[in-house]
Amino acid sequence: MILVTGATGHIGNVLVRELIAKGESVRALVMPSDDERPIADLPVDIAWGNVLVPITLERALEGIDTVYHLAGLVSIAPGQEELLESVNVGGTRNVIEACMKMGVRRLVYCSSIHAMVEPPPGIPIDESCGFDPSKSRGDYDRSKARASLEVLNAVEQGLDAVIVCPTGVIGPYDYLDSIMGQVIRDLASNSMKVLPAKGGYDFVDVRDVAAGLILAAEKGRTGEAYILSGNYIDINSLGALVDELCGQKPVRRPRVPMWLVQACANCSDFFCNVTGKKSRLTRYSIETLLSNANISSAKARQELGYSPRPLRESIADTLKWMAESDRLGTTA
Repeated sequence: MILVTGATGHIGNVLVRELIAKGESVRALVMPSDDERPIADLPVDIAWGNVLVPITLERALEGIDTVYHLAGLVSIAPGQEELLESVNVGGTRNVIEACMKMGVRRLVYCSSIHAMVEPPPGIPIDESCGFDPSKSRGDYDRSKARASLEVLNAVEQGLDAVIVCPTGVIGPYDYLDSIMGQVIRDLASNSMKVLPAKGGYDFVDVRDVAAGLILAAEKGRTGEAYILSGNYIDINSLGALVDELCGQKPVRRPRVPMWLVQACANCSDFFCNVTGKKSRLTRYSIETLLSNANISSAKARQELGYSPRPLRESIADTLKWMAESDRLGTTA
């Protein structure tokens, strides 16, 4: 049997679907406070628990052969360092210790491309960049780098584990409204009136990430990391693609100069710190849009047989799913 932590998340629920389609028996670790809708209609065994409560992990791991550890906190907001450290690093440490205690055969950890050291522009990001928390851009990046090192340290102690690092994840079944899901929805409904003058990123389909996770479990070498990237697109081209796929005339969205975007992001960070509210416009999000997005998945392609689909297909399927589940302000 297979255990998936973070099973109600975007990657998690799609991974559960893929595993069931392959005929696997799946147990989902679910917190009592989680929204169960993403997996409510799936034939899974629910284990109520929390990665921060070790005893619940041990109960969930009874009879488990393989663990996919996806549970974690994703945050671009400022002031989240302690919570990110607790959930992403401490939670991963608890999963590792429980796996070793319960005799789990293999652990697959879903890290992030942001956990890897970013080389200067023009130099591709690949697995040789490694993990170094001291060189991380923000608190989220640092927490994922530290968690990845926890996994690699456990490998040295005898745990059979492998790491995957997806880029920006998009795609259908985004029940909990991810940041990029919100962006695509807002572009489709014309509620995003302006865009940054420049910037973009590498986006990968959630279904390809799920397939990559399964390939890593089946073929990945112990102690290795594999980047699961997709295709780069700049933010303005993304807007034009969404307009086209929605069958609407291209929307003229003024391009805001980057100095003004960054000034607004600084104000937004201050607002978030004072009020505790969340915003998509933060210094971290703008830095990410302007970061090195020359990302190579050559290792995963060669060793695992990983093959991501075209970005256009991913956006089209995302819009279709949003329309069918009444998540668009207008009909796509």
